Amino acid sequence: MVSMTGVYLGGLRTEATHLRSGNKIITDAPPDNNGKGEAFSPTDLTCASLNSCMMTLMGMLAQREEIDMTGMRSEIVKIMAANPRKIAEIQITFSHQNLKATDAQKEKLKRAALTCPVALSLGEDVKQTVTFNF
Repeated sequence: MVSMTGVYLGGLRTEATHLRSGNKIITDAPPDNNGKGEAFSPTDLTCASLNSCMMTLMGMLAQREEIDMTGMRSEIVKIMAANPRKIAEIQITFSHQNLKATDAQKEKLKRAALTCPVALSLGEDVKQTVTFNF
């Protein structure tokens, strides 16, 4: 079953379409790799996917535990290796100023994030450095 399609638009730009919703994502090659850098690069999307997956799993747990996670923020840093060119490390810092959760619930949130499907799908050579500020 096809759930997404992709089109090469030229100029190192692609467009992916989510068929069920019709939402589209444009990617550009980054400037340091002959691109325009006017949109997420494919490797940026990998990092954003890891972040979104972690937040989603924490959100699922938060719903079950009746924790209001609204307003949680994150900062994402992508570190590339040169030879071969690939993602070497993804650093994500999650922050929430007023998360009303017990210490045990906070540990469950951390565990949920670190075991999300994207985190488990990335190879062991992609270092995942995750910090929780809540």
